[in-house]
Amino acid sequence: MRSSSLLGPSMPVAGIGALLGVWAHPDDEAYASAALMTLVRSAGNRVTVATATRGEQGTQEPDVWPPQRLAALREREMLASLAALDVREHHWLGHQDGTLTEVHEDYAVQQIIDLIDAVQPDTIVTFGPDGLTGHPDHQTISGWVTTAWHALGRPGRLWYATLTPEFHRTWEPINSRVGLWMPRAVPPCDPVADLAFALQCDEQLLDRKLVALRAHASQTAHLIAELGVDHYRRWWATEAFVSADRQTDSRRTAA
Repeated sequence: MRSSSLLGPSMPVAGIGALLGVWAHPDDEAYASAALMTLVRSAGNRVTVATATRGEQGTQEPDVWPPQRLAALREREMLASLAALDVREHHWLGHQDGTLTEVHEDYAVQQIIDLIDAVQPDTIVTFGPDGLTGHPDHQTISGWVTTAWHALGRPGRLWYATLTPEFHRTWEPINSRVGLWMPRAVPPCDPVADLAFALQCDEQLLDRKLVALRAHASQTAHLIAELGVDHYRRWWATEAFVSADRQTDSRRTAA
């Protein structure tokens, strides 16, 4: 697979090495890093994904999709999505959707420490403290991963998923229309020059990412129908990450 366009000072894909993604819900990994995972696998490197919850509260029809039933569906969707990206290693952390702020932090951080010890990744990707969309589960998983990474002496590199000023300028009408941001969220906005890694998907890679996102049909089918396939697939055509080492309070204000 040919590489898509790397943006800014991004390192070569081969330099990323073994990749570990740690996310809150099924589909987080696909939106934030499907293209990255595909390229890392295509370079012959290991990709492992861990998901804190089964996303069992992710419905506006709880009578039709009670938590246990939706969790089982989202497990199947997750496996199908990862298979589309040739990702074969996945771990559930076993927490309840929407309750990560209530989990005992020491226990959760130890889970992440054990995971990092087992996988020995060169690069870890997760949400930044903003949670990208401001979701409390996203923000909490960021804190767990960051604390674990520091406790282990900051092995390899830790990258936070972020957004660029161009993303905000281009997609704000759709972001607002679909309610992307949680109340009082302050979405991240990092200029390309400050990114650790970013890529603009070419058509081939974007097609692959769309397959992975479509596999999460319980969460994505209605958005695809509302926005149309072309707008939907281009909405997340850029993936961007900032190094945790560069994280500062001053970086956040959406353009």
